[in-house]
Amino acid sequence: MATSISATGFKGNLCSSFHGTWATSIVGEDYAMLVKSVPSHVRVGKPIRAQPMMKNVNEGKGIFAPAVVVARNIIGKKRFNQIRGKAIALHSQVITEFCKSIGADAKQRQGLIRLAKKNGERLGFLA
Repeated sequence: MATSISATGFKGNLCSSFHGTWATSIVGEDYAMLVKSVPSHVRVGKPIRAQPMMKNVNEGKGIFAPAVVVARNIIGKKRFNQIRGKAIALHSQVITEFCKSIGADAKQRQGLIRLAKKNGERLGFLA
């Protein structure tokens, strides 16, 4: 085969040379061997996805977490989440009305809602 590739490097200087043409780089027996080594089809299995976890990182932490867990166990998870959702929506409405009264824009309102969520997590309300 008439193709040769060489590369040498010394202190940042890189010299390379390519002798031949791209058409002669893979021909004849080498090409046949390459084709035989590549499988004609590849079987791919289903990807395994982990179930998304929607858990609170502060679960079980915070001063109100034990009371929240007891209440959830007493009234049931479904009903508890309904009540919690209503409470969060009501609190967001209160924050929105407060922002309207002081003239805060939507970005500041969103920031206050995020801050309320973080505080609720730290205190254990979202346990």
